Amino acid sequence: MRKILVVNSKGGCGKTTVATNLAAALAARGEDVALADADRQKSSLSWLKRRPKSLAAIEGLNWTKEEAIGDKDKKLDAIVIDGPGGLRSEHAKNLIAEASDIIVPVLASAFDWDATLKFLDGISDIKRVRKGKADIFVVANRINRRSTQVGELEQTLSKKGYPLLARISDRVAYAKHAAAGSGIFDYSDTRSHEIRGQWHPLLQAVDT
Repeated sequence: MRKILVVNSKGGCGKTTVATNLAAALAARGEDVALADADRQKSSLSWLKRRPKSLAAIEGLNWTKEEAIGDKDKKLDAIVIDGPGGLRSEHAKNLIAEASDIIVPVLASAFDWDATLKFLDGISDIKRVRKGKADIFVVANRINRRSTQVGELEQTLSKKGYPLLARISDRVAYAKHAAAGSGIFDYSDTRSHEIRGQWHPLLQAVDT
């Protein structure tokens, strides 16, 4: 079973948007998926409560308390974990110890990538990551197509050994789906085709 942790110490990076849409993508293609919420705001669990029963099922897990981590006995294809903000707590470190893949969303601004680089250096020192048992995937999130900072972000991260895996645009569709308890992979409309294509590198990475 894959355990995919979406996490960053920098707030406002769209962590929950990535986690919910990733869970929806896996569920839409027939996988047995759970969405574990480890953030005190419980935004992912609130999203699940709004999710229509007509869409592919996603089970909700409350992992906001450290003792609840790994409390799932049922066989699943994947658990997507909406991680807490920060890395200092044992809670976050235990989540990383559970993860097979770690997705780190980052915004294309100097303030965000400076904080994210410190975060990446911190998790790279954790034993499980250092031994290659968990892969780190950096995703540029909420990208403005007119911004020139995406190139700067890519260069900055690559120099530090953290190449960007995917670039996800800032679209109104994400807010609409969030309010409806759905994701961009729940519907096959042509308007979402381009947006879904931006996720393919990430989906391929967590499949391997």
